[in-house]
Amino acid sequence: MKQIFKKISSLLLACLVLMSTLSFTVGKHYCGRFLVDVSVYAKPKKCGMDMLNHSEKQVGEIIQKSCCKDEIIVVEGQNELKNSLDPIEYTNQLFLVSYLYSLSSLFSLDEERKLIPKEYSPPERVQDIQILYETFLI
Repeated sequence: MKQIFKKISSLLLACLVLMSTLSFTVGKHYCGRFLVDVSVYAKPKKCGMDMLNHSEKQVGEIIQKSCCKDEIIVVEGQNELKNSLDPIEYTNQLFLVSYLYSLSSLFSLDEERKLIPKEYSPPERVQDIQILYETFLI
């Protein structure tokens, strides 16, 4: 259960970092009061009314204000992330090393493990006959 919780929390934190650094733009094109197109990362498609107004300007007829309007929304992500730790002062390093050394010596085994090879056959046991038959000379 703990491992599943750790995996889910690490995935959520990675997504949080990704979303906080993500930048994108949203472009909207309005023709009058109506929204014609919405686009992410690209320019929105025009409705065609812009081209009509440009051609009228070139001919020299009545110049009207364009009914089309473009709106661009820029969502800026975080640019400055702290990737590394600050340098540790000498006194803190000394304390950290001594603490880790004492902690490791606390959990270390004092006895050496005696490993017996797999192919080892112990010698036959010899019993003392006097003790076996309980015959003692006095």
